[in-house]
Amino acid sequence: MPTTTEMLSPDATGYARAAEILGAGRLVAFPTETVYGLGGDARNGRAVARIFEAKGRPRFNPLIVHVDSAATARGYVDWPRAADVLAGAFWPGPLTLVLPLKAGAGLSPLVTAELPTLAIRVPAHPVARQLLRTFGGPVAAPSANPSGRISPTTAQHVLAGLSGRIAAVLDGGPCVVGLESTIVSLADETPRLLRPGGLPAEAVEAALGQPLLQPGAGDPLTAPGQLASHYAPDAPVRLNATARLPGEVLLGFGPVDCDLNLSETGDLAEAAANLFDHLHALDARGATRIAVAPVPDQGLGRAINDRLRRAAAPREGA
Repeated sequence: MPTTTEMLSPDATGYARAAEILGAGRLVAFPTETVYGLGGDARNGRAVARIFEAKGRPRFNPLIVHVDSAATARGYVDWPRAADVLAGAFWPGPLTLVLPLKAGAGLSPLVTAELPTLAIRVPAHPVARQLLRTFGGPVAAPSANPSGRISPTTAQHVLAGLSGRIAAVLDGGPCVVGLESTIVSLADETPRLLRPGGLPAEAVEAALGQPLLQPGAGDPLTAPGQLASHYAPDAPVRLNATARLPGEVLLGFGPVDCDLNLSETGDLAEAAANLFDHLHALDARGATRIAVAPVPDQGLGRAINDRLRRAAAPREGA
C-alpha cells in the first residue's frame, strides 16, 4: 500500500497523472455527481483486489463500473430496449443499470463478485468524464471510504478515511447530488429497484411506463449498497426524532431547532446533497449520539431514509 496519497488538480497534468496511476494498476479517488468513487482498472484483477483491500470491503459485494458512454457500456452487457430508454433519459447521470454480463467482456470477475450481471453507469460529473476519456477504459469505483462508513462528498472526506492507503485523489470539489446512484436491475423481464439513490425512482417508472419491483428484506445481494449496516458515522444514530435526548446532537430537516440542518426549507435535493457532509461534520465534532429529524419518504426522501436506516442499523460486532 502507498504511504503518500497524491492530491491531483482537474487539469491536463492531473488527468494524465491519474490515468497513468490507473494504468499501473493503482487506485485513484475521483468525484462523480453522486459521491467520490475509488477507481481502479476494471480489467485488472490486482487493481480491483486493491479496491477491496483499501476499503476493507467484503469480496461478495459487487462493484459499479464507470464508462464514458452508453455505446461503451453495450460492449460489456446485454442491452434490452429498456436499457435504451433509461440510458437515453438519464445518462450521463446518477443511475446504475444492472444487466447480464457479456461472455468474454474482459472484466475482472472480482468486479461482479462472480455474479452473471454487471452494475454499470455513465457519470455526469465533468471531472469523472474527462478522467474516463483520458484513461480510455472501464473504471470500477465504489465510494471512496472505508467499507460501511459515511460516503465521501469532498476530497477531504476521502483523505480522512483513506489517506496513505490509495495512490491519489483527483479533487473536483464537492459533489452536487450527494447520494449514491439509483440502481435498477434490467436482468429479468420486470425492472427492479435494487437501491434508491440520486435519481428518484418515480422518474425511472415514468420513463419506463411501468412500476419497479421494490427491494425485499430477503433479497440476495446483487448490487452495491444493499448491506443492512452501511453509511455509518462513529456515533449511533436514532431516527425520526422530534427532539434531542440528553447527550444527543440533532440533525434536522425543515424549520426545527437543531445542531445541523439538512435543509431549513425542507428541500429534499438540498438535504440529499448535505446528508453525508453533515454526518461527517458531526463525527468531526465528536458527537457521541446522533438523532435525526423525520424526512418525508418520497422522491429523494426515499434514498435519504434508506441511507439513514442503514446508518442506524446494528453494526457487526456491536
